[in-house]
Amino acid sequence: MATSFASRWEHAVVTGGAGFVGSHLCAALLDAGAAVTCVDDFSTGRRSNISPLLDHPDFTLVEANVSEPFQLDRPPDLVLHFASPASPADYLRLPLHTLEAGSLGTRNALALARASGARFVLASTSEVYGDPQEHPQSERYWGNVNPVGPRSVYDEAKRFGEALTTAEASAHGTDTAIVRLFNTYGPRMRGYDGRAVPTFVRQALAGAPLTVTGDGRQTRSLCYVGDTVRGILAAAAHGMRGPVNIGNPAEITMLDLARWIVELTGSRSEIRFIERPTDDPAVRCPDITLARDKLQWEPTVPAEDGLRRTIAWFRAHQDD
Repeated sequence: MATSFASRWEHAVVTGGAGFVGSHLCAALLDAGAAVTCVDDFSTGRRSNISPLLDHPDFTLVEANVSEPFQLDRPPDLVLHFASPASPADYLRLPLHTLEAGSLGTRNALALARASGARFVLASTSEVYGDPQEHPQSERYWGNVNPVGPRSVYDEAKRFGEALTTAEASAHGTDTAIVRLFNTYGPRMRGYDGRAVPTFVRQALAGAPLTVTGDGRQTRSLCYVGDTVRGILAAAAHGMRGPVNIGNPAEITMLDLARWIVELTGSRSEIRFIERPTDDPAVRCPDITLARDKLQWEPTVPAEDGLRRTIAWFRAHQDD
C-alpha cells in the first residue's frame, strides 16, 4: 500500500521518528519514494529502531527536542507529529516532557507545516476517550477523562494537541488531520514500556509469571503496526481533517491475551494477578466506520499472525 503514495510526497518529516510507530512510518515513507527527516531527542525512541535507515540516501536524522524550535535544511510537504512518550512507564516517568510534547511540540510542528505549506498529521490516541462510557468509541464521543489523574499527563496532552491542531486549521487554514490510534503492537516495542503485549511476551519468554492487572476482564483492541501505518498514510493522503479512529475493532480481555501469549510462546509461565492501575480503562474498542467509509481502510493482519511476528522479533532481540 505504501507504494501507492510514491508520487504524493517528496519530503516527509516524522517527529518521534525513532519511536515504535514513528520508525515504521519512516521506513514506509522511504519505501514509498519520499525523502524522510526523522526528528527525535531519544528520550524514549531508540537508535536501533532507525539504524537500518541511516545509510539510506533519502533519510536524515535531526536530533532535537520538538518542544523547542528546530531547524531543517529543506521544507517538507508532509509533517507527521508523533513525538511523545506513549507508554505508561514513559509518561509517568516524564510527565512534564509529555505535556510539553503535546503542547509546545505540537505548536512547533504546526508552525513548520504552516511555513512550508505542508500537510500536517497529529498522532492522537484512544486515551482521549479516557475510561469510556460509550462502547465502542466513535469520533463523536467526547470522552471520560480524569484531568488530574496519573494518566492525565498523556490524555490531556493529546486532547490539547487536538484542540491546538483544530484551532490552527481554523485560524490559519493549515492543512491538518488528526488520527486517534488504538493499542498498536508489533516489532520494536520495548519489553519494559508497561504495555500489555510487550510485557506479556517478555515475561513468557523468560518463563516468568505474566502479571495481569485486576481480574483481567478489561479489554483492549490490538492493531498490528503495519495496519496502523497504512491507516495513518491513508488519512494523510485523503485530505480529511478528522479526527479518525485507526484501530482494530476486535476486542480481547487482558486475561485471554495473557493466556494466548503463553500458548504462542510455548511458555510454562503462570498468570499472576496484580493491582490494577488508577484510571485504567475498563474497555477499549474503536468504531472504525469513518475510516472504512472515507479512507477505505481497515486492519487486515489477524491477531495471531501479528502476535507471532511480534514474539519472533522479541526472541531475536532478547539481549537488546
